[in-house]
Amino acid sequence: GSSKIFSEHEIKQLESNPNVQHVTDKSITYAPAFKLAAVQAYLSGQTPMEIFRSAGFDVDVIGHEKPKHCLKRWRNTYTAHGETGLLEEQRGKGSTGRPSGEKLSTEEKLKRAEARIKLLEVENDFLKKLDALEKQKMQRKH
Repeated sequence: GSSKIFSEHEIKQLESNPNVQHVTDKSITYAPAFKLAAVQAYLSGQTPMEIFRSAGFDVDVIGHEKPKHCLKRWRNTYTAHGETGLLEEQRGKGSTGRPSGEKLSTEEKLKRAEARIKLLEVENDFLKKLDALEKQKMQRKH
C-alpha cells in the first residue's frame, strides 16, 4: 500500500522543497501554487511523473504512485472548484468535501463556471492539437 513512512532525512529533504508546505512522517502537504501549476502542466501534456520530477521531488522518496494520485485528486478539485479550489484547499480535517452551507454567492458561482469553461477550452484545444498530430503521423506513413 501507500503507507510509506518518511525518515528524518527524507522529511528534511522534502521540507526544503519550495513546493512543499508541510511534511509529517506519513504525508506531504503541497504548496497550493504547486498544485495549480501541476494541474496546468498536466493539462498541457506533461506526465505526473515529469511534473513532480521537474518540481524537484525525488519519486523514490514520495513513491512512484504518488504523482498520479495527487494529480487525479487535484484535477477533480480544479474541475469542481476552479483555481480557488486548489489555492484554498483545506486539509481533510473538519472539511468533508462539502463547502460550509453551500452558500456560494452568485459571483462565486460565476467565477467557478468561468474557470470550468476555461479549463474545458484548454482541454479541447489540447485534444485538437493531439488530433492534428495524430493525423500528421498517419499521413507520414503513406
